[in-house]
Amino acid sequence: AAAGLCRCCALLRHRGALRPLCGSVRGLAAGPEMHFGFQTVTEEERREKINQVFESVAKKYDIMNDSMTLGIHRVWKDIFMHKMNPTPGTLLLDVAGGTGDIAFRFINYVRSARELQLQRRLRHHQDLSWQEIAESYQEDKSSSLGDSQVVVCDINKEMLKVGKQKAQHLGYSEGLSWVLGNAEELPFDDEKFDVYTIAFGIRNVTRIDLALEEAFRVLKPGGRFLCLEFSQVSNPLLSRLYDLYSFQVIPVLGEVIAGDWKSYQYLVESIRRFPPQEELKAMIEDAGFSKVDYQNLNWGIVAIHSGFKL
Repeated sequence: AAAGLCRCCALLRHRGALRPLCGSVRGLAAGPEMHFGFQTVTEEERREKINQVFESVAKKYDIMNDSMTLGIHRVWKDIFMHKMNPTPGTLLLDVAGGTGDIAFRFINYVRSARELQLQRRLRHHQDLSWQEIAESYQEDKSSSLGDSQVVVCDINKEMLKVGKQKAQHLGYSEGLSWVLGNAEELPFDDEKFDVYTIAFGIRNVTRIDLALEEAFRVLKPGGRFLCLEFSQVSNPLLSRLYDLYSFQVIPVLGEVIAGDWKSYQYLVESIRRFPPQEELKAMIEDAGFSKVDYQNLNWGIVAIHSGFKL
């Protein structure tokens, strides 16, 4: 056993990835082997299999999210956006956000903030004429996001395709761009973004540690990291019911709605393999972030992790 541990550490040193948490984090296997759900696979196999999963589920992704969570995922994402509380002028990078859920919420939030700013400004100028007020509203409408922008980055072409189609259908275009890219090797310069978000995506990256290091790299000093992800349920009774629902119902929904049992079986298994709240917090701190904390939602079914680049 000791010899095996030495070989594990030697492999990690060779890969430049030896960390104090070596071998302790669920979802990350030592050396070239890691988990794909409950299977043990190589790093390259995991990457390919996850890509296949999201190519398969992309077209039914939104309807399956609604079915699996009874629509509660929408509330989680709204809470996530309120926790971010972006101000006009914010430059956001949303990673693994191919279908646009976070990006669209960001645009709506910033537009509302801009409108409130305008209303407050006009209330302070009681002597303005009707024409001046109308012109102010017209000017604000023409640039409803100000300098705010959101860049959606996703490794999967099919997910990006779905997001672009939704954006066109819903009328989102201003301040929005789409980039094909890997969370572990982002195609962006250092210190470029004010906020980095990843919602229900980090458990599907091949190397969580590399994704976190990239998040730190692309954020400006003072920038914020926010992660929304399924996590560990704190209530024992709820945990048993949640397991029953996850393993007995969700794959069936996947088969009935999307014609894909295996992909949704993997998604359930991947949640059980993902690091619990305290372990993920430690990993975020290892990547260099400060003031790291987390907020459990629905007894820890999901958690929002937050950190700052200081």
